[in-house]
Amino acid sequence: QVHLVESGGGLVQAGGSLRLSCAASGSIFSTYNMGWYRQAPRKQRELVAGISSGGSTNYADSVKGRFTISRDNAKNTVYLQMNSLKAEDTAIYYCNAYRFSALGIKLDYWGQGTQVTVSS
Repeated sequence: QVHLVESGGGLVQAGGSLRLSCAASGSIFSTYNMGWYRQAPRKQRELVAGISSGGSTNYADSVKGRFTISRDNAKNTVYLQMNSLKAEDTAIYYCNAYRFSALGIKLDYWGQGTQVTVSS
């Protein structure tokens, strides 16, 4: 079982920056692949950025060059540095952790979300 708590959301002007944090507890953090997703009103939840247990990263095309995902296994925390924010980045941002058990079962956990609002 993994418990995820996001923080760092808020209101920012277009062009500004925010850093989201996701603190994990309850299991071996370093073995989990981590991701940030977002969901805007009336839209589906989408992957923003992911970082594997080995440190490989991937990004949605819409945030490449602006957002950076990182993890600190010693602090059981994953971060999302968001720069050059745009109004279309406004959404609830969710932290996700997943891995596969020895039996191949996907263990999937979500945080409660943090609101990011970018004013234009």
